[in-house]
Amino acid sequence: QVQLVESGGGLVQAGGSLRLSCAASGTIVSINGMNWYRQAPGKQRELVAGISSGGTTNYADFVKGRFTISRDNAKYTVYLQMNSLKPEDTTVYYCKMVIRSSRYTIDAYWGQGTQVTVSS
Repeated sequence: QVQLVESGGGLVQAGGSLRLSCAASGTIVSINGMNWYRQAPGKQRELVAGISSGGTTNYADFVKGRFTISRDNAKYTVYLQMNSLKPEDTTVYYCKMVIRSSRYTIDAYWGQGTQVTVSS
């Protein structure tokens, strides 16, 4: 059984910063890709940033230059450093990890979501 727990969301003023964390626990052999998504009410979930097992990163255009994704493999944790936050960044953020839990089992797991609110 694998579980992802997110933390770090909250309320911040425009131009401010937040750091999200997502830690995996349970039976873990290895973790492949780690990603952050966000989803506003009534909209599709969209990819914010991703990082491969080798450390290669990719970002959505709307966060390039403002957000930084990183990972700590020893802690099974992915981070999202969010700077220069804008009101339009307000929504729920979800982490996703592709985790090998045995020789024959690889699944995608999602965090519970954390609310980020940016006031103008």
